[in-house]
Amino acid sequence: MDRVKYLLPEDRLPRHWYNIQADLKTPLAPIIHPGTKQPIGPEDLAPLFAMELIQQEVSQEREIEIPDPVRDVYRQWRPSPLHRARRLEKLLDTPARIYYKYEGVSPAGSHKPNTAVPQAFFNKQEGISRLATETGAGQWGSALAMAATVFGLELEVFMVRVSYDQKPYRRGLMEAFGASVTPSPSERTQAGRAILAEHPDSTGSLGIAISEAVEVAAGRDDTKYALGSVLNHVLMHQTVIGLEALEQFELADDYPDILIGCTGGGSNFAGFVFPFLGRRFRGEQDVRVIAVEPSACPTLTKGPFAYDFGDTAHMTPLMKMNTLGSTFVPPGFHAGGLRYHGMAPLVSHLLAEKAFDAVSYHQLETFEAGVLFAQAEGILPAPEANHAVAAAIDEARRCRESGESKAIAFNLCGHGHFDIQSYMDYHAGKLEAYEYPSEEVAMALSGLPSV
Repeated sequence: MDRVKYLLPEDRLPRHWYNIQADLKTPLAPIIHPGTKQPIGPEDLAPLFAMELIQQEVSQEREIEIPDPVRDVYRQWRPSPLHRARRLEKLLDTPARIYYKYEGVSPAGSHKPNTAVPQAFFNKQEGISRLATETGAGQWGSALAMAATVFGLELEVFMVRVSYDQKPYRRGLMEAFGASVTPSPSERTQAGRAILAEHPDSTGSLGIAISEAVEVAAGRDDTKYALGSVLNHVLMHQTVIGLEALEQFELADDYPDILIGCTGGGSNFAGFVFPFLGRRFRGEQDVRVIAVEPSACPTLTKGPFAYDFGDTAHMTPLMKMNTLGSTFVPPGFHAGGLRYHGMAPLVSHLLAEKAFDAVSYHQLETFEAGVLFAQAEGILPAPEANHAVAAAIDEARRCRESGESKAIAFNLCGHGHFDIQSYMDYHAGKLEAYEYPSEEVAMALSGLPSV
């Protein structure tokens, strides 16, 4: 058999999310109020988030129960398959055993519905009727649009301008689900107008789009804000990926030596690797973990671990995270989901604890890997997922050179069906091997707040 797929029955869908905070050796740094410079409390977050999500954000419990209405929606595509990539192994002539968890089977084509569904559910449960959010490449926006329509919520999405122009089909999918989509920066908000006044041709950034969505949510009693990555509760919702993978490796009678995930804000990476890291922290089974990011947005590999704002207009609290500075505006490379200036505090904390390694790739390397993977396995990865594919291929080649038969697993966090233009640009030679200059990073970091 050329390709092997490990499927769990529907009744093996996880009943709890895994909260890695219960297994940390040292506690996470607190979120800080930008005015008082003191740790914030639930009341500070209540204008933006449903109370159940706030409680999950600060919880130290190892397991948080998944509500039945959320599991009912999950069943539309979960458990997702774990594949053994035998054709890719053969093509690479490697003794490595390559596995990938495929999240492209969701209605939105990515891992993002894993948190969009519970966020929509908990807001609906609290009596909220509208949500506001931002999106980069559009995976998060389309996932939340799907979840919002399931639970009868209105949704306003601020989409980073360069992706709004590059990825019209993602925008179309959001609108088909009933969401309104606005290119960011926009004239809709004070934050957007301020950016446009200074930079009329701004291509936007996730930091700017977050500012606009937060401003809209804070200005209406019927509206809450939803975030697709970075925060603790978002990463926790994604652990259904890793929890399923643990059981699927039992079916395969194998266990990964190396786990790999692409990183932008940290949600798909965390969702895949945190359950495995938890086992390592508890002394149950070891594994090496690799986070892969774009050289054009090198948050983990070049950004300091420091307190910073999560948005450009400085409307959010301060979080301790690896950051390139809240004013950072990345170039318009195609992996739009990996263009955020900051990394999830939990992921950043674990990097500081040396729990995993971080590497970066430029986009020509990642598209080359994505095309090779598609030709071997028949699945076209999203540009974001190509970063994990590239690292997995490199690790498999190292196994070929050393003769070691290691099990390498990565999260294929979404398909590239809405990203065909990026592949056309790659084949036409229009993409650049861009690496963000250190001096530009230094300039963006010059305005870090003093905490």
